[in-house]
Amino acid sequence: MNLITVIAFCAVFSVHLSVLNGEPSGSDDYIPPPISETTKFLLYDVNPGEGFNLRRDVYVRIVELIKTLREKEDWILVLPPWSRLYHWQSPVHDQIKLPWSMFFDLISLNRYVPVIEFEHFVKVVGEPTVIDQIYYLQYYKGGFTSGGWVEKFDFTECNEPARYVQDPNGQYRGWFYGYDTVSAANFSCVSYQGVASFAAPLLQDKPFRSVMLPRGESLLHNHFGQYSYWAARRSMRFAKHLRLVGDEFRRKYLNSTDEEDRTVLLDDWREMKRQHGDALGGPYLGVHLRRKDFLYGHKKDVPSLEFAAEQISGLLSAHKLNAVFIATDAADEDFEHLKEHLPGVQVLQFVPTHEQLHTFKDGGVAIIDQWICAHARYFIGTQESTFSFRIHEEREILGFKTEMTLNRLCGDEQRTAEACEQPGRWTIVQ
Repeated sequence: MNLITVIAFCAVFSVHLSVLNGEPSGSDDYIPPPISETTKFLLYDVNPGEGFNLRRDVYVRIVELIKTLREKEDWILVLPPWSRLYHWQSPVHDQIKLPWSMFFDLISLNRYVPVIEFEHFVKVVGEPTVIDQIYYLQYYKGGFTSGGWVEKFDFTECNEPARYVQDPNGQYRGWFYGYDTVSAANFSCVSYQGVASFAAPLLQDKPFRSVMLPRGESLLHNHFGQYSYWAARRSMRFAKHLRLVGDEFRRKYLNSTDEEDRTVLLDDWREMKRQHGDALGGPYLGVHLRRKDFLYGHKKDVPSLEFAAEQISGLLSAHKLNAVFIATDAADEDFEHLKEHLPGVQVLQFVPTHEQLHTFKDGGVAIIDQWICAHARYFIGTQESTFSFRIHEEREILGFKTEMTLNRLCGDEQRTAEACEQPGRWTIVQ
């Protein structure tokens, strides 16, 4: 079969105009959680330099805090709108104030903890919007000073120039997801060391109704890899309109359907508990080949294009496959060079149309890549990449054998099993 790169089809699915207006797509029966006069709102943000998939991890931590808060009071999590991130490098300019419904299924998220979009929060509290309190999280100066790990938090001076400053009216101004009509009434820096739920006393039984925690990544996981982690992670289903595009690509170009691949999703993630080996996957190899910044930051772990092709060819032969889907940030000329080293192989890549890119944005296109990789017969990713790590998780949820998922490409100087350590064998708890 000739080498081909598939230019992504114009989706026949209508993308609801509501997607562009910040409302859920494919979730017409979505109903926001009830809000009363006693409801309190937790907002958060993440260090601007962090990427999409690390931010997804921070969400899993934050929901554990919400669960703890809700044991005593009615708290709702306000989802932080998405704005342009480092890896969103397409020419699409309007990648700011993006709602979570563009990327995730709000019905699914609300089956674990109550969440609302920021725009909904603004409608509830009114405009101009005033957040009652900002607790700016930061690490302790000097790190661990007690010789051991101790959970603690203290109100301290800010370690760096404050990102929020008072205006002449006494309101604090700064980054509020790109919204100029939002401010805060109070601001404090808090040095923090502990898991997410440990912050509950900072927020409970206080006179304010809304509080924002910038630098949410300062909160650590309560139970990483355990039941609560996986429950939150399983609730983070991709938006239906993105899954549909990925599914149609699989069907049209990879001879892959959920029925034949044994990857059918139940409507409610709480009712879906797969065992390793339940999923078969489509008749293709899934590859995530990270390039760009990893060529410098993780040089030893990134193979040359020639050695990447050699590894791909070996896996195709071992699993009796002739098609490979590659998710990569490689330059176009590098991708063509990689293809030249895979003669006789069907090499595919999802390339969005102009309309798709402007509708789904960079984040949506990346999710489509992950969704297609998650359904491959065998997956191999890039060491230390959270993009690959999230694909591992999707495949755990779908029920693939561990050995068909937890694999990574080796660098050119890592040609032995000892030199090329594979991802740790940690598995889903449900």
